[in-house]
Amino acid sequence: MTKELKFKFNFIKIVEREILSDEDKEVLLQLWNNEYAQKLNYQTIDEFDVYLDPLTEKQHYFLINDEGKTKGWAFTFLRDGEDWFAIILDKEIQGTGKGSLLMNELKKNKEDLNGWVVDHENNVKQNKEFYKSPLLFYIKNGFTICAETRIENQKMSGVKINWNIQNK
Repeated sequence: MTKELKFKFNFIKIVEREILSDEDKEVLLQLWNNEYAQKLNYQTIDEFDVYLDPLTEKQHYFLINDEGKTKGWAFTFLRDGEDWFAIILDKEIQGTGKGSLLMNELKKNKEDLNGWVVDHENNVKQNKEFYKSPLLFYIKNGFTICAETRIENQKMSGVKINWNIQNK
């Protein structure tokens, strides 16, 4: 099911989908690989699917510009009985408020959201620029840092963040 939300914000609209098409996956894989640290990159759609397929109750949100190009993507999913999310914005629109717009859309349908966030700036993106930690973005958007819960593996070093409707 595809649902287009009824508002625009500076030529950006949010489109909600439950299922990704092959074309969506191609666009999202490119966005993912351009914006995340290189350690998190996927080489093929099949590798990307290995990450996405086991996640349950997925809901996807696309930020689409007036030219029909995807400039951001967020999705929610269920993991171990908790609602989780991930969000990626094209570098061109970071710092413009559109990430907060997208985050607020996720919050409309959830009472609680969890995510992993890289909390340092030691990683390099595929374009050789350093990956800038979005931790301050999440704090600005009402998330708290769960400092006692970390992820440390070959792909990622980060901290868990949580947003709860009661702490708004």
